[in-house]
Amino acid sequence: MIFVTLGSQKFQFNRLLKAIDELQIEEEIFAQIGYSDYKPQNYKYIDFLDREEFNMWEDRANIVITHGGTGAIISALKKGKKVIAIPRLKKFGEHVDDHQVQLIKQFRNLNLIYACLDGDLGKAINVAKNTKFDKYKSNTSRIIRSIEDFIEH
Repeated sequence: MIFVTLGSQKFQFNRLLKAIDELQIEEEIFAQIGYSDYKPQNYKYIDFLDREEFNMWEDRANIVITHGGTGAIISALKKGKKVIAIPRLKKFGEHVDDHQVQLIKQFRNLNLIYACLDGDLGKAINVAKNTKFDKYKSNTSRIIRSIEDFIEH
């Protein structure tokens, strides 16, 4: 099962939704489309999910396709999901700049995700299914300890 999540910022990502509609695969696809105004024809979707529903769909998924938002990527990685990330781009009115390209490249360089920079989702899904990605390791506790040490000294 493939879960698509586009985040909650007030930007459309019609380009990604259309590309998913054009896929010819048998797998179930469900999408949270956010503020996009394109309505998928070949898979189920909803504008927004509450946290419990979001977790349920993400838990069911084998693959999560998402924009280049750090929160969406890390949420899926923490659950051990294979992640395909596609950056929102300024030239398509999907964001104010192209910072998601850099974020996705960083996750790719750590071998945590498949970075779909060329828009070829069919290839991305096939490669992601057959790739062993590294396990995500949070460094939050190390950062908190560093801050505590700094405050105490």
